[in-house]
Amino acid sequence: MASIADRVDPVRAWLAAAVVGVLAIAAGALAFPRAVYTNFLWKYFWGPIDADAHNALCAVRADGVVRRFAESETCRAAAAQGLTVAEPGYTLVSEAGYAIVLLFMLAGVLLLVRRLGIGTDSRLFFALIPFTLFGGALRVVEDANDAVPADATAAISYPANALIISPVIYLTVFVVTLVAILLSLRLARRDVISEFEPALAGMGTIALVVTLAYLAFLSYSTEFVAFYPQMLVLTLAIASGLAVGIYYAIDRLAPALNAGTGFIGLAILWAQAVDGVANVLASDWAQAIGLPFQYSAKHPINAIIVGATTTVFPPSIIDVIGDSWPFLLVKLVLATGVIWLFDETIFEESPRYSYLLMLAVLVVGLGPGTRDMLRATFGI
Repeated sequence: MASIADRVDPVRAWLAAAVVGVLAIAAGALAFPRAVYTNFLWKYFWGPIDADAHNALCAVRADGVVRRFAESETCRAAAAQGLTVAEPGYTLVSEAGYAIVLLFMLAGVLLLVRRLGIGTDSRLFFALIPFTLFGGALRVVEDANDAVPADATAAISYPANALIISPVIYLTVFVVTLVAILLSLRLARRDVISEFEPALAGMGTIALVVTLAYLAFLSYSTEFVAFYPQMLVLTLAIASGLAVGIYYAIDRLAPALNAGTGFIGLAILWAQAVDGVANVLASDWAQAIGLPFQYSAKHPINAIIVGATTTVFPPSIIDVIGDSWPFLLVKLVLATGVIWLFDETIFEESPRYSYLLMLAVLVVGLGPGTRDMLRATFGI
């Protein structure tokens, strides 16, 4: 007698779970609008996007009406009054929620690549790297959109700009990537091209180049977007040096660690190094490399690491080396841990799942890292 697992189509089961989840959340929001929608869904998820899309320091929701403010005093006053206040960026609650959604979506993507019959080797992984870079660059387009002076009209207005604000931008880039995959597969299966991966990588590269060209055009034609190539050069040079150095040190001292991931491990190290180096340069070394501004940590995990650093190390050391360098160290240690965990057995038993997880690790490093690097490069 066939088991339930044999009789249930996993794709339909995933879709059913998605529908049930959405309906459950919607029902909760309707039954308890203040507790579920206003104080949870809006405060931690949509409110930050709304505030970011309007280039506001906060968005305040009261009696079903949303107002946006650009003054920190007004935001603090609204919070003191007990109103629901949302600020751009992430919180521990939102990051935990997005992590759960990401895991669920990874399961859906795994079912998709199985249905399409792709993703059994590393070629798809490498073909998708340009799309990760494109996602980070596209997010900088929204940063440039926010930098438009008050007396000028933004190129992308609300609500369209919400499509390129985190975390919605992940869905936008996913849709673009999926369309590119389906198109390249169609060309390959009609024998227009021999393999779909090179065409896919080419489409991602074109999307990236067009986005970078738009940012370069803004830096040339406007005053609110500048160009500081030293940030781009230093980030890529230092990150590449660290990634290559660590990869070949592992290959020399413990070659078994690299046996499973191969050059995918090098890509993972590079992605996390780009994120870490961009953060360190923009936060602690901006003025030293000639940037007329300085950034601070937005992600809660990054902020926690910076806070711990300032607690552990005395000001005399912080003044010399800064307080963001442990974030880079944590990134490199975690990347090395991923390389160690994914041995040859994992790739042999579940190749699609393994490559998909590797891609997820790449995205969470290279996506934000590309954004931070390009945002400082263009002075936004």
